[in-house]
Amino acid sequence: MPSDFMPADTPASSRLPTTGYRDLLRNREFAGLYAGFTLTAAATTLSGFALATLISRQTQSPFLTALSMYGATFATVLGALTLMSVADGTRPRRTLVALQCASLAGVAAQAVPGLPLPARFGLLLILGFFQSLATGTRLGLLAEVLPSSAYALARSLMNITSGGMAVLGFATGAVLLRHLSPQDVFLCAAALTGAGLIVVAVTVREHFIRPARRPGLRTTWTTNTALVSHPGRRVLLLNLWVPNGLIAGCQALFIPYAPHHAGVFLAAGSAGMLLGDLAVGRLLTAARRRRCAYALRLLLAIPYLLFALHPPVPVAAAAVFLAGAGFAATLPLQEQLLALTHGPVRGQVQGVDSAGRMTWQGLGAAIAGGLAEYVTPGTAITAVAALSVAVTVASRPFVVRARAAGPGAVRAGTPTGRTGPGR
Repeated sequence: MPSDFMPADTPASSRLPTTGYRDLLRNREFAGLYAGFTLTAAATTLSGFALATLISRQTQSPFLTALSMYGATFATVLGALTLMSVADGTRPRRTLVALQCASLAGVAAQAVPGLPLPARFGLLLILGFFQSLATGTRLGLLAEVLPSSAYALARSLMNITSGGMAVLGFATGAVLLRHLSPQDVFLCAAALTGAGLIVVAVTVREHFIRPARRPGLRTTWTTNTALVSHPGRRVLLLNLWVPNGLIAGCQALFIPYAPHHAGVFLAAGSAGMLLGDLAVGRLLTAARRRRCAYALRLLLAIPYLLFALHPPVPVAAAAVFLAGAGFAATLPLQEQLLALTHGPVRGQVQGVDSAGRMTWQGLGAAIAGGLAEYVTPGTAITAVAALSVAVTVASRPFVVRARAAGPGAVRAGTPTGRTGPGR
């Protein structure tokens, strides 16, 4: 991890050694960011499941149902290509609060009865755009409130929480939709989004940052160009995006594959992701995480090949659970990416990574959903999983080569650094 990942003027209290999740949560600002993230993740899961159910009931189309679950991810690439530099802007707390207000309005709008389908998909794109910027800003703040030594542990905790909220969200959504309309579930999601907004507003203080250049389109493009021009960073980004996105496409077909058991499959996958992140982030050293990354990327896809045999629900759920653990491969790849990245652009780099993964989730859903229009959902799941395995195997030599590559510079103009009152 490069030394400039932590600002030189980080307060002494933030430099205290962090050895466990409890130590992280003693930091009031991190606890606020974490709680806000938890509530937002729960809201996103609930609203996505409600929308997919509504679209499936109205259209009976596997393609549109898959897109409704991951359609917001298409807009994240717009955030990465245009305004992601706001993640490293002058006042990140104010930026995050404003973006969460926009997300709250978008989720609440989905609850409007009789809203036309084009309007619902339009709202998805708007939400995806704001969510991509909010993710980059949140991760940039994470680097401000914690020392660099705590990064992997913090991301592990957030990944575990994301998996846990997905398990609870899908299970809760399935129960709620037996008694409530999708519009009522959207209102529940809006309430959770609002709660997350309030938590961040009252717990996270402002960090006055003097970026190298004013955030905007030009700064975003300059930094993104430097980011992807390095071959090591480029191959790591592709491995963070493509295999995961294709498997998200498999998950997007659970409702067409087994309408009455989709909640079980989605919860099983999220539970596997939770267990994998816990084991990889908490129990393994950084060196062991790197050695396990390839096996985890294979584990992510291979269990889905069983869907070619149309296994019983318990067997299919077990396969999905095992595959979910493979998502933990993102953690060592993210560590390698930051090790190859210097300069005061942490939020933007992490935001681009997150936006790319989310965009590929949308692409994976589109690929799988489009294929399922011509073959059975089980066959489509198997084919997309096989493609994920092929990408992982073919790219392995390039990932190994990336470990030996030098970091290179990722800068937004002249590297003046981050300075200002309180930081």
